[in-house]
Amino acid sequence: MTALPGQSARSSHLKDLDYSVVQQCMHCGLCLPTCPTYDATKLERNSPRGRISLMRAIADDRLEPTKEFADEMYFCLGCLACMTACPAGVNYAELFEHARAEAEASGVLKSPKRSAIRAFTVGWLFMDLSRLQLLGRAMRLWQDTGLQGFVRRSGVMNLLPNRLRELEAMTPAVEAEFSADLIAPVTPPRDGRRYRVAMLTGCAQDLTFASVNRDTVEVLAHNGCEVVTPPMQNCCGSLHAHNGEWELAQQLARRNIDQFPPEHFDAIITNAGGCGSHLKHYAKLLADDPAYAARAHLWDRKVKDIHEWLAEIGIERPHPQQPEQVVTYHESCHLCHGQRVVSQPRKLLQSIPNLRLVELAESSWCCGSAGIYNLTQPEMAGQLLERKMDHIIASRATTVATGNPGCLLQLINGCKQRGIELRVVHPITLLAEAYRR
Repeated sequence: MTALPGQSARSSHLKDLDYSVVQQCMHCGLCLPTCPTYDATKLERNSPRGRISLMRAIADDRLEPTKEFADEMYFCLGCLACMTACPAGVNYAELFEHARAEAEASGVLKSPKRSAIRAFTVGWLFMDLSRLQLLGRAMRLWQDTGLQGFVRRSGVMNLLPNRLRELEAMTPAVEAEFSADLIAPVTPPRDGRRYRVAMLTGCAQDLTFASVNRDTVEVLAHNGCEVVTPPMQNCCGSLHAHNGEWELAQQLARRNIDQFPPEHFDAIITNAGGCGSHLKHYAKLLADDPAYAARAHLWDRKVKDIHEWLAEIGIERPHPQQPEQVVTYHESCHLCHGQRVVSQPRKLLQSIPNLRLVELAESSWCCGSAGIYNLTQPEMAGQLLERKMDHIIASRATTVATGNPGCLLQLINGCKQRGIELRVVHPITLLAEAYRR
């Protein structure tokens, strides 16, 4: 990028990106009705088309990164609904990540508070599972001893600023055991081995939904898979890539490839929609790394969402004597738009006897979780959650299933806010329960 007077030249994510990716958008506008932020504001800059215009202006040297540019990139949910709608096949996911990296590299959003928060969370906490588990144990102690409930009842929370009270109310419940406590390093298949797979247990998923990881391994074993699940794993790097920390995302990609050599497995399984979408694009992330580029391409081919993998190998139907259930299905944005896994979760649910699947209105419309969007953009996230909860209640289902931990937490909080009794669960848990019966 051409340096302005008094500035030194620096590399640019958008200028260094393959220009064919930047200029591919035809500005046809077919993405507009699918974009939640544009739907809410009707402002061109809040649309995929408007954001791509800003990115292209920077790539063309017609615009320098500004705070307004950076704020707009972070106002985007990154839900990728525009990619499903786009007739030209614009790779918005790649543009989105490079645009946020451009914003971070420019320093236009820097402040002491923001830098400290990012250094602690993105740069330290999520770079090592043992650190995250230490925080999880502290949260578990806070919740299990009753201190959390006592503080909430005492009225002390009313002394805090409103935003802090909202964040505290959203604190997820930490499960009693982590994934390594529930899952053996190697789980044999139930009736003879047909496949050898690796199981990714995630980072936040390991704290709040370790039981979903256990259920996933049980289902895989039930369907002829030997499952390798190392106890200490790494974050997939999606949090880092989506927040402009390209180099940290590359570090984590290399660690995962080293821990799970793709040539050793028939598939590498993920049960988190947001993680899976990122995990399938390590080849782009490591394209310039001669030591990892070829293995990253093989990695991308081996990574499979759990619903996708079961649809490929065939699902053994559970015993027909199952309780009646009325279930609706909310689609994780990065599962349906990022990975194009749409029919497979529905087929998994329909394989369970006596389960009636009720189609959810706007099932692929974002719930507002979007990684950490509900923390950084609470007003827009809240509007999207209200819209989603209205549709879920209208479905009259007693259970809502969704395949991403962020969505699970968002919908659980939505139920709390509405004061309704509704089970929020991963589809794989429903299948695991049916097998156990």
